[in-house]
Amino acid sequence: MDHLPPFSRAALLLDMDGTLVDLAPTPDAVSVAPGLRDTLAALRQALSGALAIVTGRPIETVDRLFGDAPGAVAGEHGGAIRHAAGDPIERVDLPSPPPHWLAEAETLVRSHPGALLERKARGFALHYRAAPNARDALRVALDRLLGTGPGFELHPAHMLWEVRPLGADKGSAVAALMQRCPFAGRLPIFIGDDVTDEDGMREARRRGGAGYRVDAVFRDPDGVRSWLRRSAELGDWAPLS
Repeated sequence: MDHLPPFSRAALLLDMDGTLVDLAPTPDAVSVAPGLRDTLAALRQALSGALAIVTGRPIETVDRLFGDAPGAVAGEHGGAIRHAAGDPIERVDLPSPPPHWLAEAETLVRSHPGALLERKARGFALHYRAAPNARDALRVALDRLLGTGPGFELHPAHMLWEVRPLGADKGSAVAALMQRCPFAGRLPIFIGDDVTDEDGMREARRRGGAGYRVDAVFRDPDGVRSWLRRSAELGDWAPLS
């Protein structure tokens, strides 16, 4: 297992869904556990501001759920970055999916009752949590769709397939955040639960920091929240096990 960098030299970068908040039946159904915003705010202050949420969701969704507790936010898998609360959102120049792809996605979810289309700024996801038997059919259809045009890739996640543009990922988000104060010169710790988080973990390790998967180290989001709370109370990293 990776070694935690010293608290005084660390930056903490956290995935949201499945890491800070429990997965929910639909994207809009997630909720923030009591006290979590205060925990993040306390850790951000103790880390001299070097705490960020790095997520596939829009920054606006993070703001709605967490307010200014995290300070910095990277949304849309690194396609949009705000380096500090109140700063403008910087967007990477990425394409949006063709309108007929979204129309096809609508047709797909109608063909599989329980499936759900989640539109994103420059991509979309098809959720099959309520239609698990649709998993393979949706993948085949999306593979076929992406074969009609360049610039996009298909990613698996928890009970969903996500179509997103090439050119940004959570690794590039970590790299962008670490270029500026208060992150610059620190050693990043990235915590995530999914395949899309592995780019962030690799980049954190490349920079001399650490990367942790939720299931392997914390068991579940409640374990992450408990560790964060204990670390905030200590003003130092609580033991990982």
